[in-house]
Amino acid sequence: MSSALFASFLLVSLAAPTTPAQRRIAAAETAVARDPKAVGPRVELAMGLARRARETADPAFYDRALETLGEAETMSPGDYQVARTRAWTLLGQHRFAEARDEAMALNRRAPDDVLVYGLLGDAHLELGEYKEAEDALQWMMNLRPGNVPALTRGAYLRELIGDVPGALEWMGTAFERTPPDEVEDRAWIATQIAHLHLSSGKVAEAETAAQRALELFPGYHYALAQLAGVRTAQGRHGEAVALLRQRYEQAPHPENLYDLGRALVRAGRAAEAKQAFAEFETKARAESANPDNCNRELSAYYVDDAKRPAEGLRVAELELSRRRDVFTLAAHAWALQAVGRTAEARKQMDAALAVGIKDARLLYHAAVIAARAGDRAAAARYLDESLGANARSEVAPLARQARNRL
Repeated sequence: MSSALFASFLLVSLAAPTTPAQRRIAAAETAVARDPKAVGPRVELAMGLARRARETADPAFYDRALETLGEAETMSPGDYQVARTRAWTLLGQHRFAEARDEAMALNRRAPDDVLVYGLLGDAHLELGEYKEAEDALQWMMNLRPGNVPALTRGAYLRELIGDVPGALEWMGTAFERTPPDEVEDRAWIATQIAHLHLSSGKVAEAETAAQRALELFPGYHYALAQLAGVRTAQGRHGEAVALLRQRYEQAPHPENLYDLGRALVRAGRAAEAKQAFAEFETKARAESANPDNCNRELSAYYVDDAKRPAEGLRVAELELSRRRDVFTLAAHAWALQAVGRTAEARKQMDAALAVGIKDARLLYHAAVIAARAGDRAAAARYLDESLGANARSEVAPLARQARNRL
């Protein structure tokens, strides 16, 4: 987006500031205009832009945030607040290794900064460096017990190690401790609560949480996805399609289009699904080399939908070269089995599950891989774990059929 176009877009977006991020941007813009040489207002503006990126799912706000930080860096080289906000923004752009390195340098400068430990935790989690993430998040708790950023990050780690009840407890506490006027933060936490309930098959609870998020922040793209998941679990596939279409219109990212295509398949709308998948493939390939991509979804599409497993493996390996988190390892394992490299697939899936995650789809995939390796006992165990994790997941019918055949 050109500077002139973005400036015009920004003015429109600030015409009536109603969200926390919009209000923060408006206040910072006023402060910058009042004192153009001050660094602090520019840092505030960058932070507001990064927050607005999450509200809208528009990456142009991250680009503008980095431009603003560049201006501030020129005014005050080596400024700590500038560097810290840049690390936050790099995380938003999925430049995880860069964000980790930036945060590590900040940590050496100020080893008692709670937020920097959060940035370290975020980066380590996304890169699959779970021991380092745990250490960073523990420091957050030690320095400021019960703080909300530590609770939400700790909840995600708890989910990864298979402790969904513990994750729900911490997310619930975080929600209660978040100020009422921080409506997007509260909506985001409510959305995570919906996700946790849905991942464990508690559909009614997930619906309540997703609707709460949408009441707090109407049209919130993250919450629309969770409510669509609820409708899928309820067998209301047409409604799920409508929700995911609304989400894609608000956040036109390729991965959101992929979810819409899958929903269209479940709704029996094959022609529309084919069109959605074709558009998804084009857009996903165009950003495949970028840090912010949907390579895991693209790999799954090639393996499960397009029946081009070799291409699915290529894409999975590309992403694996950037990070080795649970979901990237599992995507690579699934692509490996699709091309017949079963032993390698099993080893990679074992590595993905080693952290303790209890994800129904991943466990079902582990069962398929074990069965193809001839290990019926392991396949049965994984199928039972998949159904135990979420008896109402999308893969549950497949898991039951496979369990009955063993």
